[in-house]
Amino acid sequence: MTSTADFVVAGAGHNSLITAAYLAKAGHEVVVLEARSIPGGGAASEELLAPGYLIDSCSTGHTLIQTNPLLTSDELGLLGRYGLDYIEPDPFAHVVFPDGRALTMWLDLDRSCEEIARFSERDAETYRRMIAEYDAVKHLFAASRFTPPGFGPSLEAMLAKHPDGRKWMRRRMMSAWDVIRHEYESEHVRSFMLWQAFQTLVPVDGAGSGPLAYSIVFGRQRRSWTIPRGGSGQLPDALVRCIADHGGSVLCNRVVSRLVLDDGRCVGVETDDGERFLAGRGVVSTIHVKHLIGMAPTDAWGDDFRYAVETYDVGLSGFATYLATGKPPVFETAGGTRTAVSAGLAGWPQQFLDHGRRLRDGIYDPDPAWMLIATPTLVDPSRAPEGHHTVKFLTGQAWPLPEGETSWDELKERQADRQLERVRRFAPGLTDDAIVARLVKSPVDIERQNRHMIHGTFHGGDRGLAQIGGLRPAPGWGQHRLPIPGLYQTGGTTHPGGSITGAPGRNAAAVILADLGTSIEEVVGAAPMAAQGARTAGGR
Repeated sequence: MTSTADFVVAGAGHNSLITAAYLAKAGHEVVVLEARSIPGGGAASEELLAPGYLIDSCSTGHTLIQTNPLLTSDELGLLGRYGLDYIEPDPFAHVVFPDGRALTMWLDLDRSCEEIARFSERDAETYRRMIAEYDAVKHLFAASRFTPPGFGPSLEAMLAKHPDGRKWMRRRMMSAWDVIRHEYESEHVRSFMLWQAFQTLVPVDGAGSGPLAYSIVFGRQRRSWTIPRGGSGQLPDALVRCIADHGGSVLCNRVVSRLVLDDGRCVGVETDDGERFLAGRGVVSTIHVKHLIGMAPTDAWGDDFRYAVETYDVGLSGFATYLATGKPPVFETAGGTRTAVSAGLAGWPQQFLDHGRRLRDGIYDPDPAWMLIATPTLVDPSRAPEGHHTVKFLTGQAWPLPEGETSWDELKERQADRQLERVRRFAPGLTDDAIVARLVKSPVDIERQNRHMIHGTFHGGDRGLAQIGGLRPAPGWGQHRLPIPGLYQTGGTTHPGGSITGAPGRNAAAVILADLGTSIEEVVGAAPMAAQGARTAGGR
């Protein structure tokens, strides 16, 4: 069976759906193919545990996408027309340290500074100053993030014109740990800042991670750990509705296995079951480049691109435990009890550094220095039966099994028990009788769920200096165009990387539309097209 469209999009993660939505709004016929039974990729919500418990199977926080023009200008109507709605929980974080002390951070900056001052008045002043320092340059970092490489001035060029640009040139090459230990004196505050900086599982001692010590903290202080009302899947669902209203379709359970080439040009894709989808104008891929390169003849890619993919670092693996509960984790502190949508456990700074080193070296870590404890139902009761909650524990973990172990299926349950006991030291009410159901995902399970989360990684690849900007996914191929004519790439393997930013999706759309002689600004400035049919079968 052969189908045709102007654009064929392989993969229905949030970035490729964003690209598809802009192309559909521009009047192009678009078909999106998704391997799983639901769209969304890492932005999906599913009833994994029991009826009525809606679990975010990967991402929960959508803080980083809030500065994307997609939402700030509501370019596709996701907020105003398609029902996407966000919540900003307060407090935005509650983190417990190994000695049992805790730090709770609030959207009120003064209140956050008062919390930090309990550990160090000097650090409270430093925190306020660092928020202001990033505030003065945030527009430059945003412009870099939401602009395809080469489509505007580089971050370096923009910083060169800023009064504090030279400081930021150094900071962006430093590690997050170097920034944090230079600025803060309290070990507790340093640990909290490292916990924040590690949110995207980028090693905190890696060169180039320095801005994370500013940007993630600034984003949380300004807009919390923003979450979509109704679950992470509300973002792809709104995009699917937008695509359908502009005549496009999203087809699930289609596993793309091969690129179709004609005289060296990519003209479509073929699925596992032999279906062909031919594209009149272009093919857009969000398939991980490690897999994509095997879908066409070796000589179609070129030596430099093949080398870049061979040496591409897929990043650090994750480990997740999902709980359906009759009560939320309630943390006991010297000042009373606390609950938070985004809570966690943080080790001491040296434990953070050791943890990152172990993961990079492929060494199993029984007690990760970083743990996220997410309870979105504290502010969004629609995700669970009345009075009940969904809870997710997330940590980093090594991909290889430790010596003496034969199966992740056995080890993962013991590891989840160990993590639960750690949490119970500070939230003792989360007892066995409070837990309705449990699901544990090792790195192997995460890869099984989504084959493009290689080795259980879900941020599209490391974001060290070798894989940023125009070097991502390969030097010379950072503008979303690939060596095979007619083929474009988006998703976490492209600039600026993984997480729920929507930047790779919007950036890819900007490049493709430019190649067609138009722009996003022209497309979204046009009168909205009339709805053309019902929602696609791939939507929920």
